[in-house]
Amino acid sequence: MSALTRNEAQLRARLLDVHHYAVTLDLTGHGTGHGTGHGTGHGTTGTGTADADETFDSTTVIRFTARTAGDTFVELKPQELRSVTLDGRPLDPAALEDNRLPLTGLTEGPHELHLDTRMRYSRTGEGLHRFTDPADGETYLYSQMFMDDVQRVFPAFDQPDLKAVFEFTVTAPAHWTVLANGITTRLADRDTDGAGIWQSAPTPVISTYLAAVAAGPWHSVTTEHAGLPFGIHCRRSLAPHMDADADEILSITKDCFDRYQEKFGEPYPFDSYDQAFVPEFNAGAMENPGLVTFRDEFIYRSAVTDTERQSRAMVIAHEMAHMWFGDLVTLAWFDDIWLNESFAEYMGYQTLTEATRFTDTWTDFGVTRKPWGYDADQRPSTHPVAPAPDDVPDTASALLNFDGISYAKGASALRQLVAWLGEKDFLAGINTHFARHKFANASLADFIDSLAAHTERDVRAWADIWLRTTGTDTLTPRIEEAAHGADGAAGWTLTVDRRGSRPHHITVGMYDRDPADGRTLEPREPLALDIPSDEVVSVGGARPALLLLNDGDFTYAKVRLDDTSLETVLHGLSGIPDALTRAVVWNALRDMVRDGELDPQEYLLTAEAHLPEEHDLAIVQGVLSFARTQVAVRYVAPEGRTAALATLTTIARDLIRRTEDGSEPGLRLTAVRTLIDSATRPDTIDAWLADDTVPGGPALDPELRWRILARLAVLGTVEEADIDAALAADPSATGQEGAARCRASLPTPEAKAAAWNRLFHDDSLSNYLFSATAQGFWQPEQADLVEEYVTRYYADAVALGARRGPAIGEAAGRWAFPAYAIDEANLQAGHACLANPDILPLLRRKLVDQLDDLARALRVRTA
Repeated sequence: MSALTRNEAQLRARLLDVHHYAVTLDLTGHGTGHGTGHGTGHGTTGTGTADADETFDSTTVIRFTARTAGDTFVELKPQELRSVTLDGRPLDPAALEDNRLPLTGLTEGPHELHLDTRMRYSRTGEGLHRFTDPADGETYLYSQMFMDDVQRVFPAFDQPDLKAVFEFTVTAPAHWTVLANGITTRLADRDTDGAGIWQSAPTPVISTYLAAVAAGPWHSVTTEHAGLPFGIHCRRSLAPHMDADADEILSITKDCFDRYQEKFGEPYPFDSYDQAFVPEFNAGAMENPGLVTFRDEFIYRSAVTDTERQSRAMVIAHEMAHMWFGDLVTLAWFDDIWLNESFAEYMGYQTLTEATRFTDTWTDFGVTRKPWGYDADQRPSTHPVAPAPDDVPDTASALLNFDGISYAKGASALRQLVAWLGEKDFLAGINTHFARHKFANASLADFIDSLAAHTERDVRAWADIWLRTTGTDTLTPRIEEAAHGADGAAGWTLTVDRRGSRPHHITVGMYDRDPADGRTLEPREPLALDIPSDEVVSVGGARPALLLLNDGDFTYAKVRLDDTSLETVLHGLSGIPDALTRAVVWNALRDMVRDGELDPQEYLLTAEAHLPEEHDLAIVQGVLSFARTQVAVRYVAPEGRTAALATLTTIARDLIRRTEDGSEPGLRLTAVRTLIDSATRPDTIDAWLADDTVPGGPALDPELRWRILARLAVLGTVEEADIDAALAADPSATGQEGAARCRASLPTPEAKAAAWNRLFHDDSLSNYLFSATAQGFWQPEQADLVEEYVTRYYADAVALGARRGPAIGEAAGRWAFPAYAIDEANLQAGHACLANPDILPLLRRKLVDQLDDLARALRVRTA
């Protein structure tokens, strides 16, 4: 398929003004059936047939104006293009080439384009995804139109700066409900079969990638707030679980809505606010105006921690921020994707803190999201938060930038901007931006102009150094004894060495040991520094036991500890009183491990010493996740892996003992999960599975049962029959994924061969079942068993990406990569693969990142 280039988009935007899309979809399988028109099928040009439940009818009328006479094209990816008329004049469907239908000889003035197509449902989360719930046999559909996937649902002039009004007319089975961007109404029933005919209210002008529709026998909870209809929707089989959390979800939604209405000068711009929790969704959520779609793992079937509830709340707040950042004011081209994602990320965390019971969100951001940005920014694939337009020449390259830089680093940069600029001026600039560009498009330059109207600070220089550059700065303190003041009193000097080029407005925390217990660290009055102007400062009195740069985590930079401070935190980290300060320290230790400056075993011993005393859930989960998925199985050499996992088991047991009174269920659940995942012998977790409970709680729920079974599969103590029995007990979609993960984890040649065949040769495998199978396949304990597949991976992944497209290509790079084969042979095979110029761009990006992480793990092991 041809990726739209920026130059093509600019030319078309100068030629066209698009007014209105009327999209008619028949989702009943009772459309006009097979035909002989021109179509793309599975990405190849030609005719073809498909079963009725694999395709749907899509008819579109586009009204637009040509500002001058000229030629252009409309994009679509049909199974079959039946007919096209322009202003009543038939066009030849055979003119469709790749995903472009030429429109030549346009005259100046208004035009009307009619296209009748048959489209294919997706099983990869792209376009119109179709899912049949194994729990009850009901089918659900939802759209994901992002980037160029609208073309899989209906034809469009597909670029963000050609905004238009959208209306959907949808025919769906009689017992279904249809949702869309605007309020939907069931107009009539079809005489032949009773199918419902639904009509959506027209939207304000929005971009093509934001159009949305979802259909199925949804379970819905509706209410009204601020004069608007609000609703949450999920599959019927998840109804009891959504009902249990409906008050919490709607309360978070209303509280965030009210806070945004207070912060932003422009009112909420759409006619309703629906949130649909949909199956097999690739992202966390999508900001479709009036119809936000979420992955339905956010409807919890099993016990979760409060930090996980906070994460769901943050996604709700993030997506709602997009109603202004991205939907009301939209990027002109994808070089400014940060104007959507960085702002929504920052606003999501900040507004959640201000408006809900989750008042400590920045600790979670610091220990889980921010490292995502740091890691991405140290790879060869790094890019500026706001890349130069020429660095995003087409939609294929734009898709690569939805990463830790556009989200976490961008949000961190905005947090630093607010600290430097002041929140009052920041919000004033935002509201000017909305007022100037509402229902239109804007660029970085436009945003900076809006900020500059409210401050005397040089925000343009700030943007150049923070948003147009790559990499992480590193701040390192040097402390020397020195006389302080005119009287020569005892004191010391602090010098901040900066490796990098960005200015930083930071807080320097200083802590002394409490003489009463020797462990608690008591804070002094902190220092406020502007780097580089305050690189050297003189301080009176004795030096502190701990000096911490970037206390409060207001800037984006790696920080190092001087020797005395490092010794203090290794032995007294749990004595630091503030959770966010502890998060900054844990991040510093994490970075030191990754950079080969701290022995991975030392990190595990520090966790063993201090996590049993930790009460902040985000820190416990973040540290244990890094220790389990990176330190124990990638940074520690194979001969030390069993001991590393034993350390994690010890931490888990200590936390389980500490939480026996039931006062900290989230910590207990985290500890139980860690013990399961770190088990090197089956006895304890096998007994839990047999008893269907952990002694002292919790009782096993579906998530814990599948987690235990997956670990036992790795350890070789379950068989196919055990997995079949578990699936019979839990035939849900989550159960199907759990079974796929367990089968791929079995330590037999036959199981690995079957899993490999499903991954790379079964194109009916959905995106979620693909990921689950891939997650089970590679296990560090089974290195010898899967050795033959390491080099096979590269050719098979390249072929798979070419055949199945970006979503599966990305999943193949993320989940199916042989990440535990940490050796030069794997590294060399990967780099040889990258010499292939025809690799799917999104897969290439994943391979570059994975190989860099692999090389880093090798360096850490030999440091």
